[in-house]
Amino acid sequence: MPLIIVRNDITKMPVDAIVNAAEESLLGGGGVDGCLHRAAGPELLAECRTLGGCTTGDAKITKAYRLPCRYVIHTVGPVWNGGSHGEREQLVSCYRTSLALAREHQCETVAFPLISSGIFGYPKDQALRVAVDTIGEFLLHNDMTVYLVIFDRKAYQISGKLFADIAEYIDDHYVDAHTDSRRERMCRMSGFESRAEAICESAMLAPMMAPKAAGRLDDLLAHLDAGFSETLLKFIDRSGKKDAEVYKKANVDRKLFSKIRNNPDYKPSKSTAIAFAIALELNLDETRDLIARAGYALSASSKFDVIIEYFIGQKKYDIFEINEALFAFDQSLLGA
Repeated sequence: MPLIIVRNDITKMPVDAIVNAAEESLLGGGGVDGCLHRAAGPELLAECRTLGGCTTGDAKITKAYRLPCRYVIHTVGPVWNGGSHGEREQLVSCYRTSLALAREHQCETVAFPLISSGIFGYPKDQALRVAVDTIGEFLLHNDMTVYLVIFDRKAYQISGKLFADIAEYIDDHYVDAHTDSRRERMCRMSGFESRAEAICESAMLAPMMAPKAAGRLDDLLAHLDAGFSETLLKFIDRSGKKDAEVYKKANVDRKLFSKIRNNPDYKPSKSTAIAFAIALELNLDETRDLIARAGYALSASSKFDVIIEYFIGQKKYDIFEINEALFAFDQSLLGA
């Protein structure tokens, strides 16, 4: 855990294994394949010659040589032929077989490119969806940190409709800092030094923003002294979910969750606090209440906050989809 989308040169990722989007011969090519071979040196090509190639959807593993990792996992993605020739199934297999090899070799950190989205022509938004869904499914049952490495903005694309919907929502709800409401300016100036004040404020606003949800907060608001950890655990108990299910859905690793659980005074980052709200599928008022106990609030002057409000308002709680959108709008990601 977790899945992290980064913009970087994959040949410079200091991880246990780097995944190479290879050709069937495994003898080097263009794009990521060529870059990795050049960075690793001729020894990588020499070992690849002994492997006898690789079929589409499968994966093979070699040493990394001059790369800053232990292994290179070579997988052959599908060439896009319109989408009706099994391309999606083959692409899913690339990620699954690569992750299985990484687990077999006890890798704790793995870096993937966006397989098949370059010269193989797989539509970038669809390739991204397959990558995130398949890696996310794997991480629900395995402890590993997986990086999805995007080289530049042109290589990354979310659904056009989703991007347009979020952009429209931002246009309607985002305000520049100088147009902030008096309440928002006072909250930032105070730094939310008093957790109780922030929670009380949420309580006063709740009836105006969502009258139907106000009753659901009564029990929580009766305990204004409860910290983030205590409140989070109450939400988890109410959900009936196991701890592991929650922290994995929050894109948070086990060690960080243990710190939160065992330290009543632990203050997580804002992105971590919101990630738990997403994992628990809290509504906006519950989210505001939970993060207020860690000293945070949602503001119309923050694009990050507005995007979060969009997804919660739409009842879309897939944290990986949310992170895709946050990345597309150059915002920090949810989770650890």
